[in-house]
Amino acid sequence: MSFNHLLDFKENIITIVGSDNVLTDEKDTLSYRTGIRVGSGTACAVIFPQSLLEMWKVLQTCIAFEKIIIMQAANTGLTGGSTPDGQTYDRDVVIINTLSIDQLLILHEGDQVVAFPGTTLYQLEDRLLPLGRGPHSVIGSSCIGASVVGGVCNNSGGNLVNRGPAYTQLSLFARLNKDRKLELVNHLGINLGIEPEEILTNLEGFNFNKEDIKSDNLMASDIEYQSRVRDINANTPARFNADPRRLYESSGCAGKIAVFAVRLDTFPTPKEEKVFFVGTNQPTHFTELRKKILLDFVDLPDMGEYMHRSYFDGAMKYCKDIFLVLKYLGTHFLPKLLKLKRKVDAFTTNNRFLPSNFFDKLMQWIANILPNHLPKRIIDYRNRFEHYMIFSASDDSIKLTKELLDYETSKIEDFEYFMCKPEEGRDLLLHRYVAGAAPARYQVVNSSESGELLPLDVALPRNCINWHDILPSHIHEKMAQSFQMGHFLCMVFHWDFVVKKEVDVIKLKEEILDILDQKKARYPAEHNVGHLYKADLLLENFYRGLDPTNTFNPGIGKSSKNSFYN
Repeated sequence: MSFNHLLDFKENIITIVGSDNVLTDEKDTLSYRTGIRVGSGTACAVIFPQSLLEMWKVLQTCIAFEKIIIMQAANTGLTGGSTPDGQTYDRDVVIINTLSIDQLLILHEGDQVVAFPGTTLYQLEDRLLPLGRGPHSVIGSSCIGASVVGGVCNNSGGNLVNRGPAYTQLSLFARLNKDRKLELVNHLGINLGIEPEEILTNLEGFNFNKEDIKSDNLMASDIEYQSRVRDINANTPARFNADPRRLYESSGCAGKIAVFAVRLDTFPTPKEEKVFFVGTNQPTHFTELRKKILLDFVDLPDMGEYMHRSYFDGAMKYCKDIFLVLKYLGTHFLPKLLKLKRKVDAFTTNNRFLPSNFFDKLMQWIANILPNHLPKRIIDYRNRFEHYMIFSASDDSIKLTKELLDYETSKIEDFEYFMCKPEEGRDLLLHRYVAGAAPARYQVVNSSESGELLPLDVALPRNCINWHDILPSHIHEKMAQSFQMGHFLCMVFHWDFVVKKEVDVIKLKEEILDILDQKKARYPAEHNVGHLYKADLLLENFYRGLDPTNTFNPGIGKSSKNSFYN
């Protein structure tokens, strides 16, 4: 595109959002063009609309100027799906960052919510807590600060087995039809008017009443999830990205439409909660626990999280700074820290006298000189055992979980547990929560000895019993470091590898995926295909149906990046 064309585009955008909400300089846009683990590319602008109406007008302008559109909120995706992928697009790329549009509407006294595109899971949890309600997910395997809409679009969540992954059939979104006409589709189940400007203004102003709210028996959560998890004899996974049962408009869309709002169920918060920490050197003991819990328990634990020592140690060494920030400064401080990181990274990029990734290395140095941050009993288990389970149970499931653990550990010497004191439980869950950041920090700190990141997000069949021994030793020998953990009750695992420098990552990944195919595993499980995985035919057709012009997030799932998929 010509300079004048880009100048005209920028001037038009500035009239909508103001000059302070448009970035075009490469160093200013760098952090928005780069994924937190993988992926980076070019973009002619990053735009920050401040309202739903501004977002609609920005979309219209981008379409008029024939721009590629990548929708982005917190940019916490693990597969590069919220950033550009290289420079091989046939049109200019524009990133629309929605994090400023973070309003949250409470419906039915808290039974449901409407989340705007920038609303984070933190905000949702905080707003619901006084109402005695909770969101579908309160812990992320890796995505600190993720948005609610991003979770819906990318099939995230599911570690809370009584609530299920992020899913809804009720949303408000814009799509581009085959004639390149932008349409606003109101499937929120709320009467907001007819014209786009009217709909968006009424929603943002909460200008509707109870009589305007309907659902037509459409789902606002995955109400069938618990029954799928309990079917432990099935030779298919409980959940995975391309599951046709959970692809519906905004749900699983991977940014192929622009989502303005989603309507979601909330869940009652428990009266009592307990955290159990289990350790063993024989992971088969966990297989037996899972079987008895899912088949025999009337009330399931809320969460069953597996950690291998690799991820436990990785979190303890490389995520201490994040742990301490969240524990002592709170989640509300995290956006400020991320903003500071962006500024420091931009500064160091243009000042070569400072090392690359200076912010991460500085935070790691500070963390290294601070005293140990985990309780003594937890560290003791780390020293004695290689495999760990964290069960979070509430109300009636507390007694069931304790009785089962008492019985099972009494029979076997190399199998122990303890019920955490409140602070121990909070620290243990926070340790698990921040762990997903360990592989990227490891790679940064050890860049001279390590190669690329190879993150794998795998859904194993529900009847899998050798979950701990899927990859052969010659695969592991090619890794500089391996990190393993998972949402154990649903057989979804995160295997995050940092490969050795000399290893051909593409060839190695193909070899691993071939093994997973033989095991009837599906991948990715909950972070979408991004630019790391090839979308299967069903998923690709779903994307094409949402976006026939290939204007939104082209190239996703290794598909064509060209207009109309040519």
